[in-house]
Amino acid sequence: MTKVGRWMTRNPITIEKDATVIEAVHLMKEKNVRRLPVMDKGRIAGILTEKMVADFKPSKATSLDTWEIHYILSKTPVTEAMNPTPYKVKPDTDLTEAAKLLHDRKLNGVLVVDDSDNLVGILTITNALEALIEICKNPQVCQQ
Repeated sequence: MTKVGRWMTRNPITIEKDATVIEAVHLMKEKNVRRLPVMDKGRIAGILTEKMVADFKPSKATSLDTWEIHYILSKTPVTEAMNPTPYKVKPDTDLTEAAKLLHDRKLNGVLVVDDSDNLVGILTITNALEALIEICKNPQVCQQ
């Protein structure tokens, strides 16, 4: 069976829990990522996704102007918008098990942690699709 560790993105871009939502938005754009593990001195504190940020922003129907929204987001810590209990898997988890978790829970990614709960990677839908493409093109990949 092929394992998560082979397909995950290693050393994902992270953000500290005392950062603001606007800092997270800028980091996501700069690094071209859609999710950020939120860290507290090297430990996982949660996860912040593009969708969580979008859901957290005031509606377009608000009377606030762009500058006011920017100001509010620059004062709001990521801890107010993040999920403090992200789904996690281990590098030796079967890829099919992780893919089922992504599917069943309608997730776009899961954190990958070692036995001490240290962040070692992230497995995204994109990673799972890359694996599927490779496996379909070369079924022997599953035996490796």
